[in-house]
Amino acid sequence: MKTKLILATAALLTLSATAYAQDTVIIQQTDPVTTESTVVVPGEVRTYVLEQQVPSASYEGDVLIGRVMPDTVEIHSVDGHSDYGYTVVNEQRVIVDPQTRTVIQVLE
Repeated sequence: MKTKLILATAALLTLSATAYAQDTVIIQQTDPVTTESTVVVPGEVRTYVLEQQVPSASYEGDVLIGRVMPDTVEIHSVDGHSDYGYTVVNEQRVIVDPQTRTVIQVLE
């Protein structure tokens, strides 16, 4: 019986010491990691872009989020949503920021 009481007390003290050890915080100074973020586009914008019939423009390179479309690619406006534009590049429909010409979503 004494052995069980001693073991239980030792276990309790060990757990208590572990909890105190977690008060230490280590801060590492590193450069922030840049990741692609997801932009939530209103459903009506997505639907509008999918329904439009515009010719596909040729573009050398991959069409990726964050890529800036050159001036040779025509950007079309989205009715009622001036914050969004669209185009079709290499047979892919993309939603762009019309101010910066940056791809914000590639539609599948």
